Amino acid sequence: MAQEKMAHEAGSQVVERGLPDEEVLYDLADLFKVFADTTRIRILYALMERELFVNEIADAVGISQSGVSHQLRTLKQAKLIRSTRDGKNVRYALDDDHVITMLAQGLTHVTE
Repeated sequence: MAQEKMAHEAGSQVVERGLPDEEVLYDLADLFKVFADTTRIRILYALMERELFVNEIADAVGISQSGVSHQLRTLKQAKLIRSTRDGKNVRYALDDDHVITMLAQGLTHVTE
């Protein structure tokens, strides 16, 4: 009963504030699509530890460097990772702590 009341109150708040703009909703949907690939999730988990080069990511997730590069492009477009040039090589890292929060919340949700 208490959960129903909380859900009703949360729903009422959405109605009062209104939905986000349609463009924002599309952007949010696109962000969640990025999380729909287990290879990209594994790459994000690997980058939680430290910045990595493409070959290190490939070793960590068990796919080719070209496969990693393709996934990194998608993650970078979604602003989930950032890159830093180190001579001829590029290091990759999570863009910010929000990425860790999203993964942690998702993991909690699916394991409860």
